[in-house]
Amino acid sequence: MKTILEKTEIKELIETAIKQLPKAYAPYSGFRVGAALLAENGNVYTGCNIENAAYTPSNCAERTAFFKAVGEEVRCFKAICIVGGKDGMIKDYTEPCGVCRQVMMEFCNPETFEIILAKNTENYKIWTLQELFPMGFGPGNLV
Repeated sequence: MKTILEKTEIKELIETAIKQLPKAYAPYSGFRVGAALLAENGNVYTGCNIENAAYTPSNCAERTAFFKAVGEEVRCFKAICIVGGKDGMIKDYTEPCGVCRQVMMEFCNPETFEIILAKNTENYKIWTLQELFPMGFGPGNLV
């Protein structure tokens, strides 16, 4: 697994993402998701999923982290770690949904931005956005 991140950065992102699980608001699905987004400037932005009774207004953990960062005028990112599981119990890897992948395309270089999916600090996988979202549509398509 080739990565631009240091092992300590990966471990810290995983631990931070796991700490977001109890913060999730998931009364309908019970599936809690936490995310930790590493900006190029070294700051980490966190997110959890927030459900809504009407479902459509719900927001994923990944987008929550991105929107927090963008709201602080941060636009350049290195990596994101995503964890999740029913009732906050991580049993498998939790991949980002298509909408979250599309948001990543807006702000990240698909060839270098890394997505860490983790069960714990010892069991994780890393992909680039390009690998998880081939042929993605981004700002470059509009020029």
